[in-house]
Amino acid sequence: MPLLSLVLAFQLQSTTFAPDTTIPKRAIAKDCGGQNVSPELHWDHAPKGAKSFALVVHDPDAPIPGGFYHWVIPSIPASLHELAEGRARFAGYYGPCPPPGKVHHYHFTLYALDTVLENGAALDAPHLLERIKGHVIAQTTLIGLYAVTSSR
Repeated sequence: MPLLSLVLAFQLQSTTFAPDTTIPKRAIAKDCGGQNVSPELHWDHAPKGAKSFALVVHDPDAPIPGGFYHWVIPSIPASLHELAEGRARFAGYYGPCPPPGKVHHYHFTLYALDTVLENGAALDAPHLLERIKGHVIAQTTLIGLYAVTSSR
């Protein structure tokens, strides 16, 4: 019987919320009664050759064309494998704050890049995604959920 090789996949996880579960109130935007504290994120099994990472948090369910981007970090050093909860070093987090109604899906997507983006600090999500084309070695997504059931 041949031995099957175990391939460990690049994976993004959080101690703040489990995949496909509700994001806790502390990570929700202040406008929606939360504390706007960015969630803890950590990743395992980054691909060899990754020189940096980029993170994009997107709500495709937002009622605007293209959805809403909640956090963009264009250049995370390859030496890091986690972002602590409330990580002040990477500013710009805006927690979930959907209109009342349906559940929104928040896609935390981490990209392993074969390059380090210079002057990437001012990039918004669409420009970052355009700039990393051809440089993504692997990507992983963690989805969190949030819904407002009554009007604020």
